[in-house]
Amino acid sequence: MNRENDPGDGLQLLKGLEVSAVSFVRDYVELCFDGPVLRALSDPLGVYGGHAWHFPAPGSLDLMRCYIGKTVDGCEEDPERLLALHFGEHRFVIPLDDGSSLGPEAAHLVGVDEGGATSPLGGMWIWMSS
Repeated sequence: MNRENDPGDGLQLLKGLEVSAVSFVRDYVELCFDGPVLRALSDPLGVYGGHAWHFPAPGSLDLMRCYIGKTVDGCEEDPERLLALHFGEHRFVIPLDDGSSLGPEAAHLVGVDEGGATSPLGGMWIWMSS
């Protein structure tokens, strides 16, 4: 059931899903959704509760943890600039510009297989830095 790498389809997969974990992994951040995982390889930024944050600035880890339990109600993609997930008035953004990423890839999304486990067999989407 491997899907084509259509970025718009990937983000749509997350609509209606709740963030189950925010993981800080050495040099990237992951949003986990009880199956799918969105990996921010460039430093994410956003707004939570009216407070702007930009990882890894002080206070950003505390604000990013607040997304746990929130449900994605919208998404946005501008292939030259950003990916964004909307949670009501809150927003989580992954920049896609060259200056924000340490390498050629800015973000990954791994879907779930037929059994519900996180797996590229359920689709894998990759966004490159512009």
